Amino acid sequence: MTFNPQLSRRRLLGLAGTAAAAAAVGRFAWAADPHAHASHAGHAAPAQSFSLDAKGWALPAPRKLKLATNLNAICLAPVAVADSQGFFRNHNLEVEFVNFGHSTEVLLESLATGKADAATGMALRWLKALEQGFDVKLTAGTHGGCLRLIAQENGPRSFEELKGKTIGVTDMASPDKNFFSLMLKRHGVDPVRDVNWRTYPVDLLGTALEKGEIQAASGSDPMMYRLRNQPGKRELSNNLIEEYANLSCCVVGVGGNLVRKEKPVAAAVTHAILQAHAWAAQHPETVAQDFLKFAVNTNSEEIHAILNEHTHAHYSVGKAFVDEIAVYARDLKAVEVLRASTDPRKFAESIHADVFS
Repeated sequence: MTFNPQLSRRRLLGLAGTAAAAAAVGRFAWAADPHAHASHAGHAAPAQSFSLDAKGWALPAPRKLKLATNLNAICLAPVAVADSQGFFRNHNLEVEFVNFGHSTEVLLESLATGKADAATGMALRWLKALEQGFDVKLTAGTHGGCLRLIAQENGPRSFEELKGKTIGVTDMASPDKNFFSLMLKRHGVDPVRDVNWRTYPVDLLGTALEKGEIQAASGSDPMMYRLRNQPGKRELSNNLIEEYANLSCCVVGVGGNLVRKEKPVAAAVTHAILQAHAWAAQHPETVAQDFLKFAVNTNSEEIHAILNEHTHAHYSVGKAFVDEIAVYARDLKAVEVLRASTDPRKFAESIHADVFS
């Protein structure tokens, strides 16, 4: 199947603007006014009554909390600005950011051991590590987007045409490599045996494409957004296509001990993060300006443009979130990332905590 950028969710959002496009395809999960929903009576409300109204999930007293996140990732800009925009404060949370630059295993270990209380990251980076048994629970999916596969204008135009070709990545355990591996599998190309993967520093992927050392480059924003916009480059695919157009790519994780002992705290931080993402979908200009104090080598125009190509109006909790994890787990198992003995549904349920029930 040839990838048609005009039919991708990312292209629709980029052309029409996040709010208008999301509304057109029924993706808005939150009204324009965050206080338009009725407030919850308490944390015992059933999951189907979940609302993004902050009042229902605010803690009764201030609580300090350490949140590990990548403050340089544009897709996580809503998390970075949640403090200045009052989302954490409205939940009675005093958040200390931990700008995490270590391995996923170290990050998850910090959650499991209480060195951090919660974290945000990419599902496809976390699931293999969580299969190893870290005491960390996923509580929600925050948005879709972030990953792109770039080719030369005269290069391959479909997953099928990548058979026998070489794809450049920044590391062999990256979420983009995992995602495009499972998409190759869906299109009849074995990502283990039919494709060569080669690692490059992210700023050399474009040069490798031009030299013909690789026929496609895989990565995440903002670098892939910039590479796509270079002369002679084209977006071959992204992670807002087919079944994945309606799935979250980034998630919220909390330490298992926090879920068991302080479930309202886990609910409060998750809810605040979801509210920040939904608000960002409607106020990308404000987020772009506010994020500049964290951002490196970018500007408000680029941040705004990238946010408009992500689906920050999408979130998932409860059973819907488990369903999303199970899809990823099923396909990661098919491409030999997860163990052959792993049951996707049971695995998804085992690493999920429904903090809103």
